Amino acid sequence: MLTLYAGGKIILRPKLTLFFLFPAISLLLTISFAPARAEAHANICPFNCEESRELTLKNPALTGEDVLGVQKMLHGLGFFNSPSNGVYDQHTYQAVKNFQLNQGLNPDGVVNGGTWETLGRAVEPFSSKVLPPPGGKISIIIDTKRRKLTVFSDGKPYKTFPVALGKHETPTPIGNWKVARKARNWGTGFGTRWLGLNVPWGIYGIHGTNKPYSIGGYQSHGCIRMFNSHVEEMFPWIPAGAPIIIVGNPFNYMEPTYKILRKGDRGAAVMEVQSALQRLGYKITVDGIWGQQMEEVVIKYRKEAHLPFDNSVNAKVYQSLGLK
Repeated sequence: MLTLYAGGKIILRPKLTLFFLFPAISLLLTISFAPARAEAHANICPFNCEESRELTLKNPALTGEDVLGVQKMLHGLGFFNSPSNGVYDQHTYQAVKNFQLNQGLNPDGVVNGGTWETLGRAVEPFSSKVLPPPGGKISIIIDTKRRKLTVFSDGKPYKTFPVALGKHETPTPIGNWKVARKARNWGTGFGTRWLGLNVPWGIYGIHGTNKPYSIGGYQSHGCIRMFNSHVEEMFPWIPAGAPIIIVGNPFNYMEPTYKILRKGDRGAAVMEVQSALQRLGYKITVDGIWGQQMEEVVIKYRKEAHLPFDNSVNAKVYQSLGLK
């Protein structure tokens, strides 16, 4: 168990429970501990899944959450006064052109890479409280419930940032990880900085975004989005190998909750089931990937627990393992 006391130190204990205490807030969450390993090649969050599509006038008109986000950003900047309806219409096109003219961009009314980045920068919150680099041992805790990322120095909170996390159908990986790779301008749509995590079942990281309107919500394909200015401030503080602890309940943070798991599934929920089976003495690798080994262990466990024959983890298995 990893226990964190505000104003104190990080203490490791045998059980897998995290007690996260801030002034006026107590949060009891269950997490798994995953062994450090190299960044995986599996693409749960496909490369450039954060890439924004090009928006322009079309017939029929483009619609979607990204169009709505552009309208809201332009409205906040004073360039768009029509109703924000998620439709890339003539009013939106003209507002984009006016914004591009104001920013010295080519006024073609097309929201592409350069316009996405400039628009995102324009609406990011300004902060005059840029802190100097922290001393001591650095670690990060990401709270999936509060959607906050906190940098710790020697076990003490140093600075907290708002983040966007994965949608419930593509959740952010709960567990204990490490920074496996640092990069600048890693790929289109990932902002200006990338901190890759050593999650064994996919490529996940902490990165910037050209969708600042998504910060504070559950909007990504599993990665952790930050405002570009925030990740740029934090980037030099975080060394390769720094611990990244993502806390939450992996069974509630997915759609549907406590869904039936089968061979081929991957993720924090699978990893938690593997951990539970391992604690009971079953020989199983805890990597969040349901392969042949886990298939055989689940069948064996169900038989020994006197559960109906099946090769799935369902409500009865969750309850039998004490996970529900």
